[in-house]
Amino acid sequence: MAGEYRTGESHAGEFHKIVRGLRRAAGLTQEELARRSGISERTIRRLESADPGDTRIGTVKLIADALDLSAEDRRALLTAAGSDEPPEPVELPAQRDRSVLPADDGLSDAVRRLAHIVRARWEQEEGQRGVHDPFPLPVRWHPVPEHLADRWDNVCRVPPGAQAQPLDLTGDLSRVAEIYRAVPSGRLVVLGEAGSGKSVLAIRFVLDYLSTRADTEPVPVIFSLGGWDPAVPLREWLVDRLVRDDPGLLAPGPSGSSLAAALVAAGRVLPVLDGFDELPAGLRAAALAAFNRTSLPMLLTSRPEEYAAVGTVLNWSAGVELEGLDLTDLANYLPRTSRTAAWEPLVDYLPPPLAEALRTPLMVTLARTTYGDDPTALADPALDTAEVIEEHLLAGYLPSVYADDRRWPLDRVRHWLGHLAAASPVEVAWWRLGDMLSRSTRVAAVVIATSLVTAVVDIVVSAVALLVRGESGMSIALLDALLIAPVVGLAFGVIYGVMVVVLGGRVEPARVRLRLGRRVRVRPSVPARMLVGFLGGFVVGLGYGPISLLLRAILIGFPTAADFLVGAVVNALVLGVVYGLAASVVLGLVTLLESPHDLATVTSPLTILRTNRTTAIQLVALLAPLLALGIHSSGALVVVLFDGVVGELDWNNLSSFLLSLVGGIIGAISYVLAFTAWGQWLLFTRLCLPLLGRLPWSVTTFLADAHTRGVLRQSGAVYHFRHARLRTHLSR
Repeated sequence: MAGEYRTGESHAGEFHKIVRGLRRAAGLTQEELARRSGISERTIRRLESADPGDTRIGTVKLIADALDLSAEDRRALLTAAGSDEPPEPVELPAQRDRSVLPADDGLSDAVRRLAHIVRARWEQEEGQRGVHDPFPLPVRWHPVPEHLADRWDNVCRVPPGAQAQPLDLTGDLSRVAEIYRAVPSGRLVVLGEAGSGKSVLAIRFVLDYLSTRADTEPVPVIFSLGGWDPAVPLREWLVDRLVRDDPGLLAPGPSGSSLAAALVAAGRVLPVLDGFDELPAGLRAAALAAFNRTSLPMLLTSRPEEYAAVGTVLNWSAGVELEGLDLTDLANYLPRTSRTAAWEPLVDYLPPPLAEALRTPLMVTLARTTYGDDPTALADPALDTAEVIEEHLLAGYLPSVYADDRRWPLDRVRHWLGHLAAASPVEVAWWRLGDMLSRSTRVAAVVIATSLVTAVVDIVVSAVALLVRGESGMSIALLDALLIAPVVGLAFGVIYGVMVVVLGGRVEPARVRLRLGRRVRVRPSVPARMLVGFLGGFVVGLGYGPISLLLRAILIGFPTAADFLVGAVVNALVLGVVYGLAASVVLGLVTLLESPHDLATVTSPLTILRTNRTTAIQLVALLAPLLALGIHSSGALVVVLFDGVVGELDWNNLSSFLLSLVGGIIGAISYVLAFTAWGQWLLFTRLCLPLLGRLPWSVTTFLADAHTRGVLRQSGAVYHFRHARLRTHLSR
């Protein structure tokens, strides 16, 4: 121990003196002890007062750990707190003490920046929700029944043969971080019915934990479980979600892996897994089994029925269940939400169905939002059951938040949000909104878009070339465009259909930017991108080869049928190799130039969308000249290698230059449209879905506005509907 204070013989009445003496002997202020132990400074002051109140054993153990007490002093402190000294806990193989993370493992800077981003993100979201207006609704809980938690011996990590005393986990929202830290295993399950405040609790836990986090403690990060397939290893999924929300974590870590992977592997991330009940019923048992195969500390939220139905529990977990609001809570809260006295007559005598319906913060919020200063309609005798009232409040939510808004007609808002709710059962991700279209529609859109790009580029480049050369022949250029456009469009449509629709590949947001003039590093993705580039270019060349021969025949005359057939095959194969080589080399080079974004600012769906737009524009600007140069160079190489072998080949002329230039521009734009997240956003979400009436033309404005109104909440790179019940209601 750092100081000379000795407890000696103690008793419960001297507990506050012992705590104060041990703290002073360790040379710590109350604030420093609070920070080191993870307990609020207010709690430290209370425990050092003459009337410390309820001295929770879990809290006392945290103080003992923070003071690094000897076995004798620890035993005396616990005895004074009213507990027999339990055996010293030992480290179990599957569990790791959260307080002994290395102070500096090369990740300290990344941890600090992640903590800053997470704090800023959820402070903004909590403010957006109006949680503190006029004050937070009370969220209280009690311990879950024994069958929904693990044995206390396992939760408290006592050695074999020892017995642990149950922890008193009763508390409210102001103590959520403190109670979590009192659980030695670091695993806490929070159960509550729909709308009871689980997500608000998760946000408050993150903010409170961060406000008292020691440098060696992990950073709590909220992960929405609804988007997870347990077939993907949990740690791998956590890494993917971290990089999705904060692309800067893709940067290399100390061990060579990404920062995100290093943070998860080092235990520097505390997963707050929200929405276990939003997993499909058939996946919940597999998900819980996956949790139990890891030793990760975690806070897990779920509705009680869905969690209990699995038939097992989270290993080493304690559990709490949220309580409903009572009449006193409603009487204290609802009148304060209005500047008039309109709520007071209603809360003085709430009809039983209304009191039952308003047991959850969700329904109280809906009632307040919908009726504002005139809640008399809630006393309507027709609202005779809690279920009827709840549906009535859900139905009245949109009309109240979009009242008298000329930008968004209410019937259209219901229609658009209904499509979003039906197509996005878990999260509203801007890069997946195109999935609202059928597969055939998406393939057709790619074919049409790339055909139009091909025709326009071919006509413009041909017109400029003819103008510079002072020649005529625009009719041939138009014919060339009309013949080539559908071929290139079909080729890109086939590639898109096979890769995305048939093989189930997903186009994710760009997590990198292009940076020139820096040291390149070979990545595992380079060979894969080069292979995809070769196959794509080869398919385009196969389609374009016969067309180019047909145009030549129109200009200089048709050969015999046999010669035309042979020439078409040779042209197709040669141009396939030319385009394939060019696309392969260029995509490999672009991959080498990719660099992770800086982990410097808070990300949001719209900032990541804007970043992807910038990256897509840069990609077109870089790909077009590189592809043009690559096509021309690979064409020259193929001529050197195969001239005379497959016939007479001619490449070094103006036509080959124009072919390379047109191919580079078309390839760059078409690639971005079909195979980048921003391109698909532009094609599907900004064009096709509004044309079909499923979304408004100004999609980003609509989503941001829905977030401002509280219909959507923001979680990193995606939006979620504010409540699962609201989403279910809208999807009907």
